[in-house]
Amino acid sequence: MSIASDTLITPEIFKPARYLGNELGAKHKDFDTAKVRWVLTYPEVYEVGASNLGHIILYNIINAQPQQMCDRAYLPAPDLASKMRERNIPLFALETKRDVKEYDILGFSLSYELGATNILEMLSLAHIPLTWQERKDTDYPLIFAGGQTATSNPEPYADFFDFVALGDGEELLPEIGLIIEEGKRDRLTRTELLLDLAQIPGVYVPQFYDLQADGSVKPNRDDVPERVLRRVATPIPAYSIGLVPYVQTVHDRLTVEIRRGCTRGCRFCQPGMLTRPARDVEPDEVVDSIVEGMKQTGFNEFSLLSLSCSDYLSLPAVGIEIKNRLHEENISLSLPSQRVDRFDENIANIIGGTRKTGLTFAPEAGTQRMRDIINKGLTNEELLRGIQTAVREGWNQVKLYFMIGLPGETDADVIGIAETVRWLRQECRHLSSKRLNFNITISNFTPKPHTPFQWHSVSTSEFIRKQILLKQEFTGMRGVKVNYTDVRISAIEDFVGRGDRTLAPVVRRAWELGAGMDSWWESIDKAYGAWNQAIEEAGLSWKYRQVQNGEWNIFDGLPSPLTPLPEGEGNTLTPNPSPKERGESPPVGGVRGGVYDAPLPWDHLDTGIEKQWLKEDLERALQEATVPDCAFDGCSSCGVCSPDFGHNIVVTPPPIPDYLGDFQPNQEKAQKIRVWFGKQGDMALVSHLDLVRLFDRAVRRAGIPISYTGGFHPGPKISIALALSLGMTSNGEIVDFENHTPIDIEEFKQKLIAQLPLELPILAVQELPVKSPKATQLLNKAEYLITLSSDNKYSLSQWQNWIEDVKNSSEILMSKTDKKGKKKMVNLRINLDDISLVENDDQATNTVKLKYLGSAVNDGSLLTPDHICYMLEQVSKQDLTLIKAHREKIILADYITQ
Repeated sequence: MSIASDTLITPEIFKPARYLGNELGAKHKDFDTAKVRWVLTYPEVYEVGASNLGHIILYNIINAQPQQMCDRAYLPAPDLASKMRERNIPLFALETKRDVKEYDILGFSLSYELGATNILEMLSLAHIPLTWQERKDTDYPLIFAGGQTATSNPEPYADFFDFVALGDGEELLPEIGLIIEEGKRDRLTRTELLLDLAQIPGVYVPQFYDLQADGSVKPNRDDVPERVLRRVATPIPAYSIGLVPYVQTVHDRLTVEIRRGCTRGCRFCQPGMLTRPARDVEPDEVVDSIVEGMKQTGFNEFSLLSLSCSDYLSLPAVGIEIKNRLHEENISLSLPSQRVDRFDENIANIIGGTRKTGLTFAPEAGTQRMRDIINKGLTNEELLRGIQTAVREGWNQVKLYFMIGLPGETDADVIGIAETVRWLRQECRHLSSKRLNFNITISNFTPKPHTPFQWHSVSTSEFIRKQILLKQEFTGMRGVKVNYTDVRISAIEDFVGRGDRTLAPVVRRAWELGAGMDSWWESIDKAYGAWNQAIEEAGLSWKYRQVQNGEWNIFDGLPSPLTPLPEGEGNTLTPNPSPKERGESPPVGGVRGGVYDAPLPWDHLDTGIEKQWLKEDLERALQEATVPDCAFDGCSSCGVCSPDFGHNIVVTPPPIPDYLGDFQPNQEKAQKIRVWFGKQGDMALVSHLDLVRLFDRAVRRAGIPISYTGGFHPGPKISIALALSLGMTSNGEIVDFENHTPIDIEEFKQKLIAQLPLELPILAVQELPVKSPKATQLLNKAEYLITLSSDNKYSLSQWQNWIEDVKNSSEILMSKTDKKGKKKMVNLRINLDDISLVENDDQATNTVKLKYLGSAVNDGSLLTPDHICYMLEQVSKQDLTLIKAHREKIILADYITQ
């Protein structure tokens, strides 16, 4: 049964279009006939979740399965969550507006150590018990988690989930659906169904495993595997084509994966270890998916996604081919952080163009020594060559990522970050007349499970000290903006991320105390306080202090690589020769035994990488020895390549086609078309800016030959006459289109109708003289229907008297604030042409429907429904509320358009 969404999702809610569930690409399969009903949730606000590629892919794949359906849910923003609690309305699926408890399975993406508090918030809003123990032998939906954090170490969250999906979900989730379908058919109990699911490789059921005294996790029954396998799947780009949200999302573009997995072997990088082997997508599949996806979605930007895009050797050929095929479209390509050592003119060509997107590199460390320790595989020469290429190709701003707190790091390595930036700028000075600016992010290293550095500990106090050191070094360096990650949250990430099942009560208590959306800067203080109190109440402050202070350091016992100068001789530090430079090997006995052999909370999860190899790679880090990328060089024997996980797939790159050049905006003005349209139903909850973007994308999908503005950021010549307030409906909106090539009016109309939501009906279309003024320049009057309410009931005669009082007034003043913040008094009455009652019945009522005609000119004289409400309040001395507003028509100067 659906909830009453029309009274819940109202204009007072911030960005109500988040919750409509009818955006382009949403699937609406029949609930009643589906045999397995999923809700995939992303425990973040809509703007984050709806643009997550994994979420989109799995949503599309499940809905492609016969007899299975999948709807979505996201974390309601605080205003909606509060309203839901006040009205006792449960969490609902966007597409059907049904209570999520009516579904069979509810899946959460857990991709961040502290993200579980958002999951608990969503379960609470859903009126679902938080733990599997509380849900045992009930008919609540099965609750599961997937994602990077769930795959790496689900133990701190094990109490909250009935099962965990490990690794890639493209093949795993449909298999889960089939088992659930069979279980429903056979009327299995919850425990019996979970036991069947536990037989699927990649499904981990925490209740069938127990934490042992030595810290290991072992099965508590004989019919489940001792170790649970991580699943590996081949990317399928076609499933990336999906949602086109009404609101602007975090990644407001089409994203297609070009390569899954990374074998660079960066020792700090958990995604690189958890996604092996590396698998290239066939270039033709990528090109076809992007070209088709851009046509289907209408996006003006696309992104090629991989942990290391530059390691996809076909990138230059694929990028150029896509841009050539879409040469007539105003589109741009963005890439995530990429390898600076592979950045060359070919890659610069595909991400350059009319609208240059940002350029981001991640050197990670400021000295060659540290980059060798972490196996970054990047030399100073390669770093400089990549930055110089960027400057030559027209970039004057580059974003760089660095980390502090890495194993073996010294103050000289920290200072090396600032010295590297200074050196890069100096070496690029002669290449451009513009100053090279840097936007730098300094993050705090947190050790991750399944990496060679999983045994290392970090120190919050050292993070703070090193941040201060860097701030001193960057002081006075112009054109450099430096952002620092909050050290408090980094410590909690480490504490939870490498924890065991004993932390589940801490996670729950932190949520109860208000932790949530912990990665958002405005929530950090509240989150930190909640986590701190939860840890203290659990009696684990001693353990947390060890994290804050650094329990131990895998580089302890090595001769100090730095000797401080005598006091009074400045802050300069003189490096001592490292063990590598002295030709010595550091002590490694500890790596081969002792604490390194102790069980870890995640040892029962088989990611493919052998624990012994991680220890050996840690030894290599101690020796500052690097390991080559096994996708292109020799095998490093990590253990992944096998029948269970597959092997590296590196596609031979096709030839790079000749580049047809950047998009040249066609500014020809060959045709002007004016369209009258309505804004009805749910579309009233789409803001004006979102409506502008909606028309842009509809025109792209329709293939209408729209003309463009000039400049660095050419935009389509689409002009909506007058913004409509959020929540207001209309039968008389106007939008002008200018085309560079004439098109038949009826063809134009039908193409546009086919790409617009039904609740944006096209009412009339007219071709105008090319040189006629825009509707925005002709705005004159607008007619509205509005509904007002009062606290008390009054007869229509009384309402009529108040209306006459307004009409007979020569002046009704209202204070307004201009764009500069100055207040001034405005006479609203002179902007009102006419106002009248719509009803004829004279019975007493506390609601009344009015019609008025007033100024529609955007020069400060625009008369809105709120102004009418205010004027009636002034003459009646009553508190009135505007319940509903509807614009009947817009009247342009010199002639009536409708």
